[in-house]
Amino acid sequence: MDLKTRETIQWERMLPEEFRAAFNRLPVVYLPLGTVEWHGEHNALGLDSLKAHALCVTAARQSGGIVHPPLYGGMGGLHKPATIRMEPEDTWDNHLLRPWLEKFCGECHRLGFKAIIMLTGHYGHNQQIVVREVGARMTERLQSPVLGTPEYWLALDVGYLGDHAGIGETSLLWHLEPDLVAIERIKNDPDYGKDGHIEAGSSPELGKKYADTITDRLAKLAQAMPTWDFATRSAFVRAERALVSAQVRGWRTDQPWAAWRKLRTPPFTDYGRLLVAERFDEIEAFAEKLVDGEIETSS
Repeated sequence: MDLKTRETIQWERMLPEEFRAAFNRLPVVYLPLGTVEWHGEHNALGLDSLKAHALCVTAARQSGGIVHPPLYGGMGGLHKPATIRMEPEDTWDNHLLRPWLEKFCGECHRLGFKAIIMLTGHYGHNQQIVVREVGARMTERLQSPVLGTPEYWLALDVGYLGDHAGIGETSLLWHLEPDLVAIERIKNDPDYGKDGHIEAGSSPELGKKYADTITDRLAKLAQAMPTWDFATRSAFVRAERALVSAQVRGWRTDQPWAAWRKLRTPPFTDYGRLLVAERFDEIEAFAEKLVDGEIETSS
């Protein structure tokens, strides 16, 4: 094999020389997260991890960096066939995912990586909280930036608002892994196929629109994060902690999804754009309004 003609950014497929070369180009690691879970008759059961991994691979091809194999195991999951539920969704306790992520971040820091991006394709509210909270806390502990976010948060402003086997997820997988979507089978699904809107609204072209936005922003973040100084990292942590605080407060005072109600409207949809622009103070400011209060908008 001629290593000079082969290029891979997937950790598990690298020979040591390839790992060293990729690490020297950009010491950033991507960690895709998901689960195996029912996603309708029309989608592959591994949709969450499959799309997160494919997005990370595409981004790393643009930015450099190394993509770790996806983690198939998350919090929550539907009460449906062929679904693995590692931990309950509606619980304050977390005994598997949080310590695993913390150990992973610590190991990557030990190996010399200068930034970590944890991208979850599984959207249970507690999954989102744990991944983001670990990212903020490990940034402080390691003094190296760690981002933990669902992929759809990076494309809210182009219309991808997160769903479960709906138009967004189906379109993304259709674009990223076209052989793993059988849209015609949705007609046999009494839940996802009952009114025809997912079949009519989904397309690989729409998936490409979402994927291009997500991967472009991931690539820019991967290149920028290793350069963040103490002040920038501190502002990033304050913003991410503010989001976690709003999510937890809404869960405690109202219901688990309370902090997600406003994500469909500006300025909350601007998260991905503001994150890449390092306008963390604006993220922190709107995070305080996710659960209560009003945002002033210009007319």
